[in-house]
Amino acid sequence: MEPTNFVHLHLHTSYSLQDSSIRHSALFKKAQEFGMPAVAMTDHGNMFGAVEFYNAARKQGIKPILGCEVYVAPESRHEKTSKDNLRDASYHLILLSESEKGYKNLLKLVTKGYLEGFYYKPRIDKELLAEYSEGLIALSSCVRGEVAHNVNRENVPRAIKVASQYAEIMGEGNFFLELQNHQLENQDRINKEIIGIGKKLGLPVVATNNCHYIDKEDFRAHEILLCLQTGKTISDPYRMQYPKDEFYFKSPQEMIALFKETPEAIENTLKIAERCELELEFGKLNLPEYPIPESYTLETYLAERSREGLEKRFAELERRKIKFDRETYVKRLDRELGIIDKMGYPGYFLIVWDFIHYAKQNGIPVGPGRGSAAGSVVAYALEITDIDPLQYDLLFERFLNPERVSMPDIDIDFCMDGRDEVIKYVTDKYGGNQNVTQIITFGSMNAKGVIRDVGRVLDMPYGEVDKLAKLVPNKLNVTLDDAFKEEKQFAKLRKENTNVDELLNIAKNLEGLQRHCSTHAAGVVISSKALTEFCPLYKGGNDDVVTQYAMGSVEMLGLLKMDFLGLRTLTVIDNALKMIKQSQSIELDIGAIPLDDPATFKLLCDAKTLGVFQLESSGMRDLLKKLKPDDFEDIIALLAMYRPGPLESGMVDDYVKRKHGTMEEKYDLPQLEAILKETHGVILYQEQVMKIASVLAGFTMGDADLLRRAMGKKKAEEMAAQREKFMKGSQEKKFDAKKSEKIFNLMEKFAGYGFNKSHSAAYAQISYQTAYLKAHYPLEFFGALITSDMDNTDKVIRYIHDCREMKITVQPPDVNLSQRSFSVCDNKLVFGLGAIKNVGGKAIDNIIEARQGLGRFTAMEHLCENVDMQLVNKRVFEGLIKSGACDSLEQSRAGMMNELQACMERGQGKQRDQQLGQSSMFDSFDVEEEKQPVGNVEEWTDSDRLKLERESIGFYITGHPLDDFTRELSWFTDATSASIAEAGNGKSVSLAGIPIKHLPKTTRKGDKMGIITLEDLQGSVEVILWPEIYSQVLDLLLAEEPLLVKGEVDSEGNMPKVIAKSVFPLAQAKQHFHGRVLIHFRTPGLERETLEAVKEILASHKGTNDTRLHFVFPDDKERVVTVAEELRIRPSDEVIEQIHALLGEDAILFE
Repeated sequence: MEPTNFVHLHLHTSYSLQDSSIRHSALFKKAQEFGMPAVAMTDHGNMFGAVEFYNAARKQGIKPILGCEVYVAPESRHEKTSKDNLRDASYHLILLSESEKGYKNLLKLVTKGYLEGFYYKPRIDKELLAEYSEGLIALSSCVRGEVAHNVNRENVPRAIKVASQYAEIMGEGNFFLELQNHQLENQDRINKEIIGIGKKLGLPVVATNNCHYIDKEDFRAHEILLCLQTGKTISDPYRMQYPKDEFYFKSPQEMIALFKETPEAIENTLKIAERCELELEFGKLNLPEYPIPESYTLETYLAERSREGLEKRFAELERRKIKFDRETYVKRLDRELGIIDKMGYPGYFLIVWDFIHYAKQNGIPVGPGRGSAAGSVVAYALEITDIDPLQYDLLFERFLNPERVSMPDIDIDFCMDGRDEVIKYVTDKYGGNQNVTQIITFGSMNAKGVIRDVGRVLDMPYGEVDKLAKLVPNKLNVTLDDAFKEEKQFAKLRKENTNVDELLNIAKNLEGLQRHCSTHAAGVVISSKALTEFCPLYKGGNDDVVTQYAMGSVEMLGLLKMDFLGLRTLTVIDNALKMIKQSQSIELDIGAIPLDDPATFKLLCDAKTLGVFQLESSGMRDLLKKLKPDDFEDIIALLAMYRPGPLESGMVDDYVKRKHGTMEEKYDLPQLEAILKETHGVILYQEQVMKIASVLAGFTMGDADLLRRAMGKKKAEEMAAQREKFMKGSQEKKFDAKKSEKIFNLMEKFAGYGFNKSHSAAYAQISYQTAYLKAHYPLEFFGALITSDMDNTDKVIRYIHDCREMKITVQPPDVNLSQRSFSVCDNKLVFGLGAIKNVGGKAIDNIIEARQGLGRFTAMEHLCENVDMQLVNKRVFEGLIKSGACDSLEQSRAGMMNELQACMERGQGKQRDQQLGQSSMFDSFDVEEEKQPVGNVEEWTDSDRLKLERESIGFYITGHPLDDFTRELSWFTDATSASIAEAGNGKSVSLAGIPIKHLPKTTRKGDKMGIITLEDLQGSVEVILWPEIYSQVLDLLLAEEPLLVKGEVDSEGNMPKVIAKSVFPLAQAKQHFHGRVLIHFRTPGLERETLEAVKEILASHKGTNDTRLHFVFPDDKERVVTVAEELRIRPSDEVIEQIHALLGEDAILFE
């Protein structure tokens, strides 16, 4: 289409969060349709989407004009007060970048709005505007602009004065008076006055439309969006709303018709667009300068550090008696250094080496590596990673590909407690907060969430909206289009109900829009100069300063982006090592533990991996039992395989069967054996795809990496070119064409599931280290593990239960033994005093200090006499007694609580006497004072003792109310609070627990219902009790006795819940037993011998119960087989134990 003579210069994209529904893709498509040569982006107060907007526009052949609708304070930006009822204490002003200078000035203005002028909105003032006006064009904005605002208030003299000020600030020809026509009341009058002001002051006018949505039909969806922004419903008469449906992306013809009286206002849009010439530079590296010693270059300094580091690694390998070929390592190092130098990244490696070196020197644990960086010998030599890439056959080109120039990406795991210290070091080293900051990230409206949001705004009944949201499949990145295709119910419900039709249409319109911004969990950007030379900064509600550009945009600008991740497991390992040193005087070097330790592999084969990094989920424990890993390569494979793709493809089954010799390992060509032997002939790693391409088709490793990437993206055009190249290469190497084709197809199939071996190897090391600690130092391991998860009650409960299973005694806090956190004493794991609620740090320090002077406390009175009563008050003493921390004083808990007031008074009296220099007549004799007799106080029942223990610590330690119901739990439950988290929506479950919280609610109809928190030995889960059940079980809830709940899983929302169908006391479970026994089999890795063993178990426990075998296949299909009458069984502990030993936990169910 011919270019038109109108350009939109006042337009809000979806980055005007929840105020516009204009997506970049739809915008440029429409602009092309209209033949519009350029479009401006003027979001409210921010430039979040500038880089994306710029690139998307260029791609479509449209000139991008980068701007912002800034907020201008009426006086100084530093004055944080509101005058004259001015909304948001600010006026609006449109600023457009005419040149690079203007763009950079706009970056600074928008940044200062957040960092200096924020009050309701990010505000600048006229002083700042004057300082940074060069290269910018200003438009006077809408009715909330200062000129139009005064005209609207009929204060034309003030409007003239303001217009004159802006014209003077911006310079000649750089300030335009904005005309808008949405056919609103007063708008004609305002426009006439503005035209008059323009003539009076010799200022040009320009026509805009303040676009907030693409098409006129999007008005209703935009109204809903505004309600979401302001937390209102559509029926609220006071909700924020636009007066008419005119704020859309109008065609040039529509705009020309609206402004036919002032054609110059239309022509000026084109003139402004022609003036705006901005070229952003991408791909140029803007790395900070690493300070190198004199006489070195970055290249020579990196080479020297790397060679020194490699010598240290050689010494380490010799110490560990690992065979290696020195020359191979040196050659690989030299090759990598050559590629790094050629690509211009020596500075990058030195920066990373430097802060990791700082962390290690300062005792901050660092992970062994993440992602593809573990494939680099340079990274290994510099101790950036701890994985030997040659030992595990890892590829450098998977990390840094010389054929594809892109910044290397090294993500680093740090101990949670030390991460901020490393970021502070980097910040201080490279120029402070103006050069180093964290990165923004945007949350968007996903398929389920947008249905719920729109339903809420439309005031539709919760149940109806909930039903619709639950129809959306639980898949990663699922869209509404996917859901509508997959779930036919949507079409049926649309036809039946016009409200549902409207909800789904609006949800589709708003899906994927940015909803809010926050700080990226790990991303940190390090710049060579002030960040505002490259991007604007944003300040959030918690005062965190972050970039306004998201991760992708930051990288495009050539800025150094690092991921500093906090990994809790590193903190656990570090604390465990400290506890081992403290309790056993052993300085364990976790990096030097043997990787073939029998005890560790026994623990893995037995799947006793709760708390072991990445190996603790129930599915992973099932796989461990089948796989029975016996070397480190198996752990690497495990981490790579345990993902939906490989599990569903049958790949895992093949691996397990081939490992155990029940399936033959086949190789189409002998050359494949050397590559695939480690994974028993299964293509599991991306690196294997690369090696096959290299060996069979002569690809360079760089080309092979491009092939891997193409296979991952599945782009037909790209794949056809790669196939042709592969076939041609294999032909030149004289390989059979049919076999080559077959191998390429196989590679293509598995490339979608293929995993980065470098990452898997690095994380396998952490998995192995935690398994080793659990196998050899279980007390210290659990002490560190529970300490790290003290804020997660469910995990603590699970770990305490695991300790009991491993016959580890977990002792409550003890005033005579405990430190602040966990300690090991007499082969027991002792809780720290810090675990007790209402016992502050100063009180703990005081108790420990007093104990060190005395050796131990002998009685409650002795304790009261020797601690500072101002720090250790009555509330603290009560917490100590309830938690069991005073049990070693050899008095009953009930007795101590009864005598507490008297003991405290006597203790205070004695302390007062000592301060006054008085003493008891017996003090000069070394005799014990006769203890005051304790009244005959009845000790608390086990139930009360446990209840108070839980009240003071947050969980049960010395026992659990479910301990007496072991048999009932195994017979009558098929789920725990932990397994429900992994169960599918709508799954029927039976679980037991204690109702620890009870929240009564009233339905819309006025009926009483309840939400209870049910705690079992694995954690807790919410249970919804609808009115019909709630009325029947209210007395049971108040009694707080163990309950058996049968219901359905509701996996919507953040935490899965159970909708109860029936609830009764666990003690009465046998009366509710219906006589059906189900035995579960997961088919991956299932062998005939296992089925035979199950048959033998059934035959030896004859009974009358209906017994069925339940097979679950990888694609979630199920099959149930009823066994013959002679194999029906009678329930017994023995049969349960035998089935569990053979098939895993929860494999037998009585229902």
